[in-house]
Amino acid sequence: MTMTVDDGRHIDLSMDQPERLCPVAKALASPVRVRMLSLLCSRSMNVNEIAEALHLPISTAALNVRQLEETGLISTEIQPGIRGAMKLCSQRVQSASLRLMPQDTRHDNAMTVQLPIGGYSSAESIRPDCGAVSERSWIGENNLPHAFYHPDRFGAQLLWFSSGALEYRFSLGDIDPERVEWLEFSMELSPVASGAGNPIYVSVNDQPLGAWTGAVDCGGRRGRLNPAWWINADAQFGQLKTWRVDESGSFLDGAPVSDVTLRDLGLSAAEPLCLRLGVREDGEHRGGLHLFGEKFGDYAQGVVMRVGYDASKK
Repeated sequence: MTMTVDDGRHIDLSMDQPERLCPVAKALASPVRVRMLSLLCSRSMNVNEIAEALHLPISTAALNVRQLEETGLISTEIQPGIRGAMKLCSQRVQSASLRLMPQDTRHDNAMTVQLPIGGYSSAESIRPDCGAVSERSWIGENNLPHAFYHPDRFGAQLLWFSSGALEYRFSLGDIDPERVEWLEFSMELSPVASGAGNPIYVSVNDQPLGAWTGAVDCGGRRGRLNPAWWINADAQFGQLKTWRVDESGSFLDGAPVSDVTLRDLGLSAAEPLCLRLGVREDGEHRGGLHLFGEKFGDYAQGVVMRVGYDASKK
């Protein structure tokens, strides 16, 4: 099979699509093929050059090139050479994401709503370090909290702050709250510092769904969606975090984090659903968060709500 690669030279792999996942996993299971991919990061090479660089027989190099080509990890082009045609190999994929949790399959009906990261209804107690940028430029002045109410904020693609909270308001649309069976909220986040910072929390209708400490390092390379002008090494990409609440409790990336259930949220057809994303000030270390939009980081999305509901209920 040939792997589908998006315009950002990135592939998304998931347990839900083993026909995509397994060939790539098999291709990457060989140290020889991994070394080939490393060679092609710097320039295109023909099979003879790859064989020579890795001290391999040409037949062995050709076999491994074919396996990488079949999975879409590299592309090849036949070009004329001194002794006949040769196969020129080039890097095709620069990054990949892997989801080891299958998507929810218990429900046939789900609604997805997405807000831009600048589409918040309020920004409360925002404190420096803080700022916002669009796809093309800075929004307002850096480190001034009032920039979070700048008219251009709706075009924000990256936001960050050390403390405070943003509130997003969603509608259930035509879905009767009594038919809702689960809610999910996902967004790409990273801590302001690479070490453990103050907990990043999410609440819905003032009910805490749980916090993430953000103890990860999200630097060392550019985010795959970042515009060329962005060179800030501290905010390149994040992790896609998903909070879920259903009748049994609340979960973060599938792990239980809170006893808050769907019933505790008091969903109403007449009132918006209020999602609050913030940084607690009671953590052991000073921290903060980066929130990435559709055109920054690694994931082309804003703040996403998914609603699972039972269509059979009247």
